[in-house]
Amino acid sequence: MHSAVLLIEFGSIILGLGLLGRFAARFQLSPIPLYLLAGLAFGEGGLLPLGASEEFIATGAEIGVILLLLMLGLEYTASDLVSNLKTHYPSGLVDCALNALPGAAVALLLGWGPVAAVVLAGVTWISSSGVIAKVLGDLGRVGNRETPVILSVLVLEDLAMAVYLPIVTALVAGVGLMAGSVTLAIALGAAGLVLFLAVRYGRLISRFVSSDDPEKLLLVVLGLTILVAGVAQQLQVSAAVGAFLVGIALSGEVAEGAHTLLSPLRDLFAAVFFVFFGLHTDPSSIPPVLLPALGLAVVTALTKIATGYWAARRAGISVKGRWRAGGALVARGEFSIVIAGLAVAAGIEPSLGPLATAYVLILVVLGPLTARYTEPVATWWSRRREPHRPEPAPRAAEAEAPVAD
Repeated sequence: MHSAVLLIEFGSIILGLGLLGRFAARFQLSPIPLYLLAGLAFGEGGLLPLGASEEFIATGAEIGVILLLLMLGLEYTASDLVSNLKTHYPSGLVDCALNALPGAAVALLLGWGPVAAVVLAGVTWISSSGVIAKVLGDLGRVGNRETPVILSVLVLEDLAMAVYLPIVTALVAGVGLMAGSVTLAIALGAAGLVLFLAVRYGRLISRFVSSDDPEKLLLVVLGLTILVAGVAQQLQVSAAVGAFLVGIALSGEVAEGAHTLLSPLRDLFAAVFFVFFGLHTDPSSIPPVLLPALGLAVVTALTKIATGYWAARRAGISVKGRWRAGGALVARGEFSIVIAGLAVAAGIEPSLGPLATAYVLILVVLGPLTARYTEPVATWWSRRREPHRPEPAPRAAEAEAPVAD
């Protein structure tokens, strides 16, 4: 009987997510806010709380985080990451300063303490690579000159995750300074080792994993990723970081084949992850934090626009391209929820989850709008602020000419 209820509940959730995804696609919206709202509806205090399938959904949500980071790692080669780090690191520093500090400041002003401040700093810092990539494709801007700048900022954020996530994991676990230092050292050592192996022996690793049979390739890549993620978590390093490093180590045809095979699985389990996060957020806890979330969303939307503008200006992009780059970076999404989820699972601050949910809901809806309209609005505003030039005086010959009847 228990298994029957589990199948009914889980099947209903998957069907509902599919219908929500189709609804969002019809209106060219990101489905993330709809998935979060579905979780709120079926969670504690929601319309129809779940029972039997919650543990199964928790496991699916963890796999969703792992696949999100794996697919992100597959997008880049180790040489691309090293090149981006050398060339665009100033943009990454500006991005961190402008967008992490507001989150940390709000947490401290609300009296949540330093650990919650570090967590909320990450929530407001990291843009949503998935939402931004989709928006750029929908707007036909993949080939624009400012797009490499946008991708460089996203790559630097993803690299920073490999350092940031172990720090947050150690902080929310409440380990001491020495244990936290060891955790960070292990994470940095693992990241450095994987990057070194990927640069020097990436072809050999890819050749070992490679297979002409899609089934075998899927099983080997998925099994290796979950295994490495589990080992990373056992070493007190985030499982997501382990998955990200596996993605970086794979390159060429293997990465392309794995990306194609794993994309549907990622979308499925990522949707489950957003639902799971919503399940653990009481809808009645959102209204009290809605005003801080809205204020934080407005501030960090502006700081992201400033980040993109500065990075594009540094790369020699035109003014219109600078505004387009800034507007495209506004959306927050999956990684903000991943970071907040660590704190929620550890019980750091009860209001952190609701605030992060409201914050992501606002910016995941606002992000596509800023990507589309920031540049036109900025152009209109700059023209309006220009002083009206006086009409040129008519030449003497024109002034003396008789007016025709």
